[in-house]
Amino acid sequence: MTRPAAGPRIGPLVLATMASQALLVVLAPTITAIAADLTASVSSVGQARSVTAIVAVTASLTLSTRIDSIGVRRLLVVGSVLAVAACAAAAAAPNLPAFLAAHVLVGAAFACQLTAGFAGVAAFDRSRRPWAFGHVAGANALAWIVVNPAAGVLTQVSSWRLALAVPALLAVATLLAARTAVSTSESTPALPLRALLSDRYARRWIGAELLAFGCWTSLLTFAGAFFIERTAAGEATAGWLLAAGAAAYFVASTRSAWLVARVQRRHLVASSALVMAALLPIMLTIEGPSAIGAGILFSLIGLIAGVRTPASSGLGLDQLPEHAQAMMAIRTAVTQLGYFFGALLGGAVIAGAGYGTLGAVLAIGMAVSALLVLRIRESRSAEPKDSLGTA
Repeated sequence: MTRPAAGPRIGPLVLATMASQALLVVLAPTITAIAADLTASVSSVGQARSVTAIVAVTASLTLSTRIDSIGVRRLLVVGSVLAVAACAAAAAAPNLPAFLAAHVLVGAAFACQLTAGFAGVAAFDRSRRPWAFGHVAGANALAWIVVNPAAGVLTQVSSWRLALAVPALLAVATLLAARTAVSTSESTPALPLRALLSDRYARRWIGAELLAFGCWTSLLTFAGAFFIERTAAGEATAGWLLAAGAAAYFVASTRSAWLVARVQRRHLVASSALVMAALLPIMLTIEGPSAIGAGILFSLIGLIAGVRTPASSGLGLDQLPEHAQAMMAIRTAVTQLGYFFGALLGGAVIAGAGYGTLGAVLAIGMAVSALLVLRIRESRSAEPKDSLGTA
């Protein structure tokens, strides 16, 4: 009697996604200490984020043409090894140029880990994918909840160099779990990027995701400063409010599969984007000692974003089901482009016109994203629809 083949496991994918986000999150509570130790300005140290974004976008686009032949398991291993090396290089950096150079490795590791996390969902049955996408997407928020305080404590009691052990440990855990991941076929030929982008529905999804990520990450980048500057919140209070928003995102993301089973995904993604568009201007026009009210709105926006993100990821996967993993590699590139342009746009708007105008700009971006999503197909998969799986 032969043993049945093991089904796909969510653990390695969640760990990979959490580890990828940890590489970014760890900079937030350590950036001041890094600047002081390396005798550099905070803004100069912050350029590490730009280096990471540029490398991650380039690596992700390269992976999009090769991931079908590389396989998820191998990508998990490579990403984990690169992440450990990146943390070691950054922790050992004697000066700012060396620290920034280490983030070339950070960008490559991020691209491999995040792409593997989302691409691995393609191995799940269609009925299980909403659940899997919810947990993988939720791992991003989990990194904010776990890594931020851990890195902050280590920086305060020891040094920022030791704090880099937090993402390194997550990468090691991913490496150990990688052997349990389902390996994909390694016989699929490489697909040119232009072939992936030749499908108009795939292009519309990419455009919608780029707008949505740019708006969402612009809010994440400046929400802490908004709480402190406009609602009279202290740094500690702002930290708790940001953590509450991340927690709301995590809860919604890991519990939203039942919605996908009942509502067409493009309608769910579009309506979520429109709700976010309505709430963003309200939150960013709050002034005075009303941190709790602004925090509640931020958590509500995080809740809605937690519904939108996994549903949209599943929708993107189904635009080119024969190259689903390649679409998830492109998603990684879109994520980093969103972070990059969202931060640039948000900073420019705040400096020129203030938070209220930023709220209006982000609302327009989310609304256009919703319109684009409504113009893509629900699914191209020929697989029969299974009954909803449980976890």
